[in-house]
Formats: sequence, structure tokens, C-alpha cells
Amino acid sequence: IEAAYRLYSLAWNEIYMPLHQGTHPRQGAVDVCPLVPLQDMDLSEAKEWASLLAARIEKELGTPGYFYEANATAPERSNLAVLRKGEYEALPDKFHLLPPDFGDPNQWKRNGVTVLGARKLLIAYNVNLDTQDVSTAKAIAARVRESGQLKTGADGKKIREHGALKAVKGIGWYIEDFKKVQVSYNLTDLSVNGMLEVFLRTRQEAEKAGCTVSGSELIGLAPLSEFEKVQHYLQSIHQADSLMDAIQFLGLHELSPFDPEKKIIDLLMQ
Repeated sequence: IEAAYRLYSLAWNEIYMPLHQGTHPRQGAVDVCPLVPLQDMDLSEAKEWASLLAARIEKELGTPGYFYEANATAPERSNLAVLRKGEYEALPDKFHLLPPDFGDPNQWKRNGVTVLGARKLLIAYNVNLDTQDVSTAKAIAARVRESGQLKTGADGKKIREHGALKAVKGIGWYIEDFKKVQVSYNLTDLSVNGMLEVFLRTRQEAEKAGCTVSGSELIGLAPLSEFEKVQHYLQSIHQADSLMDAIQFLGLHELSPFDPEKKIIDLLMQ
């Protein structure tokens, strides 16, 4: 918690939101701070620590913030996308409809707002495409993510067509640093759909769209079980199935070297 607070304090001093621009949705210098129990702690205890961190932020920094996931103060506030809608540019107008849960709502201009809460392990996972057409990535994201997309029905009314994979969020974008179009995903419940399912479905949708998947990128960490799932899949199609084979199958080396000792939670914690 001390480390998380120091992160907030440093970001508040170094990041000036009125000048901030980027590809990823954001509304604050520390846009979101999840507390994820990994070992010797359950979600309820992590929730208590999140509340303590918010109290310190409120007292010492004053920055406004929302609670989400396990700490959400209302069901509709559990979803990060709902809380972040409109991003920094929607502040402070959205405070009338969505007042912050903690902090001073008047202290938004320099650092924006933050979102804080305890949650289960989430994986941020991007799948790389061999096209430069961002609209293709956006269309694939809409067909894969659970929320799908809005379409116009025969009667002229908007209807939601859900995507293929539950517990998956996704958007399409272009990353200038890599000169790469990606479908960027958040996998919110690994017991429902994980990296393998998302990779295979994205590959399938890419083929329909006339392009191919060239690799993928893991942002942060993932549990060993996600790679074991890929190994089992490789066994089922009679291919080499070591851990390194699983990493190679997902193309995790494409954008930068992938070190399993630093990217797989179980190995990192040994």
C-alpha cells in the first residue's frame, strides 16, 4: 500500500493531464489502480486495503476518485469502462451524473480522477495483426468482445449484437511505437475465457477479414495456468508442447523478447 501511495504521489507531481495525449483511454494521471490478491490474501482483505489507500489519497492528495470492482459503491460503478466514459475531456461535467466516491471533486484539473478497487486477476492481452487498417481491428474487437456492437434493426431501432467471448473486453488500435495494428483485450475472468481462447478466436476472425494474426503481446503478468492451457491445446493437435512452444505459438516474442521468469506469476514468485 505504501508503494501504491508513492506511485500516486509521484504521478501527481510528474503528469499534467491537460497536456496528456495517447491512444489508450484515460482520465487521470493514475488512471486505474487495481489491488489483486495473489497469495495469502482473499478478495475481501484486498478490498479493505483499497479502502485504506483511498482514504490516504483523499487526506494527503485530495484527488477525486471512483471505487470499482469489489469496492464499487453501486452495481453500475463496478465497470471501469462506465467510470471512464468520456475520459479526461468529460471532466468535470460528468460529476453531476457520476460524483466521485472519495477526494475533492474540485481538484480534478491537474491530475484528473483515479479509479481504485480490489479485483480478481485480469490479463491485458493484445493480438497483433498483419494489416495497417485500424478499422479491421475495431471490427474484429466488436465480434470477439462480450459487449459486441450496436446495429440498426429492420425497424430502425438500435439493437445490441453480442460478441463471441464472455468476460472479454476489446478495442482496436494502432501503436505507433511498433507500427502495429492490434486488437487490445482485457480478459476479466480467466475461468471463462483466457489467452488461448482469445488468440484462436481473433485468428479466426482475422482470416474472415482477409488478414492474419502475426503474434501477440502480454501486458504485465499472467499465471502459469494460461500457458499450460496452450500446451494442452498443442498436445491435442500433435505439436511440440513445451512452455517455450506455447510462448512461440502465441507469438509473444514478436514485439519484444519474452522472459517467462519475469512474465509468468508462478515463476516470478518462486
